[in-house]
Formats: sequence, structure tokens, C-alpha cells
Amino acid sequence: MKALIPAALAAFMLAACATTPAAGLVAPDEAAEAAAITAMLEAQDAAWNRGDIPGFMAGYWRSPELRFASGGTIARGWDATLERYETRYDTPEKMGTLVTSEYEIDVVSEDAAIAHGRWMLDVAGENPSGLYTLVLRKIEGDWLIVSDTTTSAD
Repeated sequence: MKALIPAALAAFMLAACATTPAAGLVAPDEAAEAAAITAMLEAQDAAWNRGDIPGFMAGYWRSPELRFASGGTIARGWDATLERYETRYDTPEKMGTLVTSEYEIDVVSEDAAIAHGRWMLDVAGENPSGLYTLVLRKIEGDWLIVSDTTTSAD
């Protein structure tokens, strides 16, 4: 019986070590998911800079439940968000060149993440800029923005 106690204690300790992540380490799948989100955000930038608003919108959840908040107003739904972009940026000149940076991506579960970052447009020598916070969900294998709150520093 005495021999079983140390063996049981050793097994318990090994199990505890195997299931407790070390502080400060990022799980490999979390890093891969953050990289996938970053790639989606960079694809949005590329679409914007081609003048392709529908391509830019591919990063958003195509649902009436999409939430987009900016400029003190809220657009609800993918169609309303697309219309807002197409109305405000109805020419490539108004779109300018988009640069996003300072990505902070927090993968909170296997299908949910929050992304923070900075945006800046170069439009005819003017540089409006600001911050954004995105709530993302992994839907049918793709990370999509389900809520976008964008603020202006200007």
C-alpha cells in the first residue's frame, strides 16, 4: 500500500503538469489563429488599396447581425455596412491608401477573438487616422469580423 501512494502522487503531478500551460507561453494553435486573423486583415488592406470595397467586405460576417460603429452611428448588417462604405468612398480617390498597424490580437477561444489596431488613410495628402476594435468569430473555418468599432483621431 505504501508503494502505491508515491506512484499515485507522481502520476497526479505529471497529469497536473501536462494540463497546466506555463505562464506567458502562447499555444501553437493560438499563434496560428492570430496569424490567420492578421492575414485576413492584410487582405482587407490590399482589397481597399485596389479600390475593391466588396473585396474589403469579405472580411466581415455576411449577416444582418453584423455591427459596425463609427462616427457616432451604428450600421447593422452586412448590406448596410457595404452601403455605408460605398456611399462614403464612392471613388478610388476618396478611398485613398489604407495602412493598418499595431495589431493586437487576443484569441479568447477556438472560435472567438478580439483584434485592436490603428488605421490611417492617405487621401490627397491628408492622413485621417484612428483606432479600431474588432470582435471576430471563426465561422465555417474562416475568421470574420462580427463587430467593428472604429474611432477617428481627427
